Amino acid sequence: MPWKETDVVNQRTEFILRVFEGKLSFGELCREYGISRKTGYKWKERFVEQGLDGLGDRSRRPRNSPNQVDEDTACRIIRLKLAHPGWGPRKIHTVFGRTYPEVELASESTFKRVLDKAGLVKRRRRRKQGESGRITNRIKAERPNQVWTVDFKGWWHTTDGSRFEPLTMRDAFSRYLLAARALDNARSETVRLEFERVFDRYGLPEVIRSDNGIPFAASNAPLGLSRLSAWWLALGIDLDRISPGRPDQNGGHERMHRDIALEVESQSADDIRAQQATLDTWRETFNHERPHEAIDMRVPADLYRPSERRFHADEITLEYPMGYLRRRVSLRGVIRVRGLQVNVSSALSGWDVALQPTESHHRMGLWFCRLRLGEVDLETRKFHVAGGAG
Repeated sequence: MPWKETDVVNQRTEFILRVFEGKLSFGELCREYGISRKTGYKWKERFVEQGLDGLGDRSRRPRNSPNQVDEDTACRIIRLKLAHPGWGPRKIHTVFGRTYPEVELASESTFKRVLDKAGLVKRRRRRKQGESGRITNRIKAERPNQVWTVDFKGWWHTTDGSRFEPLTMRDAFSRYLLAARALDNARSETVRLEFERVFDRYGLPEVIRSDNGIPFAASNAPLGLSRLSAWWLALGIDLDRISPGRPDQNGGHERMHRDIALEVESQSADDIRAQQATLDTWRETFNHERPHEAIDMRVPADLYRPSERRFHADEITLEYPMGYLRRRVSLRGVIRVRGLQVNVSSALSGWDVALQPTESHHRMGLWFCRLRLGEVDLETRKFHVAGGAG
């Protein structure tokens, strides 16, 4: 049975890519597509020599090229790309050299040509002049564990209909993915348990960068403090929040999420357990196999080391200067000062805050850890939130 007359080139392309995937034998694929093995080998040979142009009925491209790689090398290049569709030619080139040290490594441009001919190079839209570019964040990581970035990857459904929404944590300097785990919910208590697990394994960072969403921040609390971010401060971790509506300020983390969408989410597993196993395998590859251009084509595991700041859950002590008045925040978010009750924030319940005397007898500065939250007016019993950190 000959090739179907409709969309012949697309069928040949599909046939060739499935050959390189190696999931079925060559003979089985030929039978499925209704062609002889001789015809199948003819199209495979043309594809290796000329790429997609060779799959048409008439090709004016030369059969040989001075930069042509052999068929086995071309097959290996294409298999690597099919296994990692989000990787560009440069990453494929680097990993190929590590994986097949016995093979003479062709140039990066040759790899790009092989993938381009196979139709496996994604064309990037050039940024027009006037579009906003990358924004340098306030804190730039210069060493491991100086800045961690955190966010929830947008959710998707597994085959059985379960909702899967992983929380991800990443070291900004090394790009090492510290965690990628789906949680039962996004409540502060649940997310804190996951952070405790990661802190116990990797130690504490100096700074955590997040967006302004729950549970990382709370819009109705002073300086946006949530129960979770208040706990980070108490552990000695500083906060670095991106501007509202500006995910590009955490661009590296967003790019990693796009890779998850392309390579994990696009092939949903049967259930949550199977999906987590798939994500765990992907994370291992991301950390130990995938080269990153931003770190000179090294892998994150080459640069990352656990923090020397160890996590001790039961040893949190807040220190305030001499002369400050310490007050414990109640479950309702209230403190008592000179017999008066002042509402502060329930996000700080259970923690000690400090009142700083001022020249004004009826106004006192209010501090939590290293942040000046604002001022308490004892005449009006009002708490006035500060415009920024102290």
